[in-house]
Amino acid sequence: MNDPSAAEPAYDPQQLESMLIARQHAGDVDGMVALFEPDAVIDCGGGHFLRGREAIRAYYAEIVASARKFAIGEQRPALICGDLALTSTRFPDGDITSEVARRQSDGSWLWVIDRYSVAWG
Repeated sequence: MNDPSAAEPAYDPQQLESMLIARQHAGDVDGMVALFEPDAVIDCGGGHFLRGREAIRAYYAEIVASARKFAIGEQRPALICGDLALTSTRFPDGDITSEVARRQSDGSWLWVIDRYSVAWG
């Protein structure tokens, strides 16, 4: 496994989505996890929530092992307010993600909240 601390950081919150997809397509689970703060929360839908890097790592390891590839969508410009940023992507199937990123002390950005789909229904 790769060392998450060695993964290239995102210095613009707009980079996080493309980095996640590139790392997922390369099978780099630790690189994917490195894009999240240690206590980050992911809402996978259906009332399924993940908290923390270990849970996120296990989830992404399953996805990578399944050979399923994340779709590339249309990313909206990040909305930045101080050290927080809202990122969002619309996928070809119409699903829309929303994420909150926080600027780190070194100037890089990590996600703290990730909701895969904001659709209700």
